[in-house]
Amino acid sequence: MKTITADKIKKIIAQLCVKANLELRSDVLVMLKKARNTESSKRAKKLLGAIIDNANVARAEQLAICQDTGMPVVFLEVGQDVRISGSLQQAVNKGVELGYKKAWARGKSTYSPVVVHVDIVPGSKLKMTVLPKGFGCENKSLLKMFSPTAKIEEIKGFIIDAVKAAGPDACPPYVLGVGIGGTADFASLLAKKALLRKIGTRSSKIEADLLKAINKLDIGPMGLGGKTTALAVNIETYPTHIAGLPVALNFSCHALRSATATL
Repeated sequence: MKTITADKIKKIIAQLCVKANLELRSDVLVMLKKARNTESSKRAKKLLGAIIDNANVARAEQLAICQDTGMPVVFLEVGQDVRISGSLQQAVNKGVELGYKKAWARGKSTYSPVVVHVDIVPGSKLKMTVLPKGFGCENKSLLKMFSPTAKIEEIKGFIIDAVKAAGPDACPPYVLGVGIGGTADFASLLAKKALLRKIGTRSSKIEADLLKAINKLDIGPMGLGGKTTALAVNIETYPTHIAGLPVALNFSCHALRSATATL
C-alpha cells in the first residue's frame, strides 16, 4: 500500500493550476501552428499568428494565457493500492486556492469546493489533472437524448448545428469534446474528458468527417472567416441502455488548458 499525504497533493495541485493557466498545452500549440501554415485566408492566418504569439508571451512572461482563468475542474485517477493520508477533498480545494493565488489568476468563481471527478483504477499511483474551463465556451455545452435508432448522420448534424449556433461566441478555433453513451450526466462527463485527450494524434473516421464539415462553415479564427473553425473533434464512447442514446458536446476555445502530474 502506497501512502500519499494530503499536503503533497495540495502542493502538486497548486503547481498544476499555475502551469495550466500560464502554459498552453504543447499539442494545442502544434495544431495552431499547423493551421496557420495551411490557412488560405490572410486575415485568418494573421489571427492565428496573434493567438500563437499570445501563448508564447504568456509562457515567457509567466502571465495568464487568457483573462478568463476559468473554473478549475480536477480529474483524479486513484490507484486502488493508494492510501491518502488526510483529506483528499480538502487537499484539492486548498491546492487550487493556493495555485490560483500564485498564478495571479483572476477570480472567476468561488474556488472551493472545487469540481472534482474521481476514478478508481488499478495500481498504486495517483494521477491528477487540472482543467481550467473558461465559461464562454462552457456555456455552449449541449446534451441531446437521441432515439436508439438514430443514424450517425443525425448525430453529426446535431454537432455541426451546435457549432453553427455558437459561431464566434466561444472564441474559435474550437476543440470539441463529444461524449456518446452512458446516461445523460455520464455522457456530459465523457465530453469533458474528451478535451483531455491529446489532439492531432488519433482520429476516427467520424471525428475526421466532423472536423472537415465544421471547417467548411467559414466561421474561422475568432469568427472572422477562414477554414480553421476547429482544431479537433475528440469523441469518447460508453455502452448505454437500449432505450436511449445520450450525446453531449463540450466546447473548448482555442485556449484549451490542462496540466497533469502523477505520484
